[in-house]
Amino acid sequence: MMIFPAIDILDGKCVRLRQGDYDLQSVYHQDPVVMATQWKNQGAKALHIVDLYLTCFR
Repeated sequence: MMIFPAIDILDGKCVRLRQGDYDLQSVYHQDPVVMATQWKNQGAKALHIVDLYLTCFR
């Protein structure tokens, strides 16, 4: 089994949505590149990256 760390991006920041609600988001990192690098340094072979703007506002 492979586990893929996920990074959800909104307005250029890493966010978590509470129950998928865009009004209940929390920013957990300002820079997705730094977050991806941290995952890579911890051994991640792949990442699941979601641009939330494209999923909701396009």
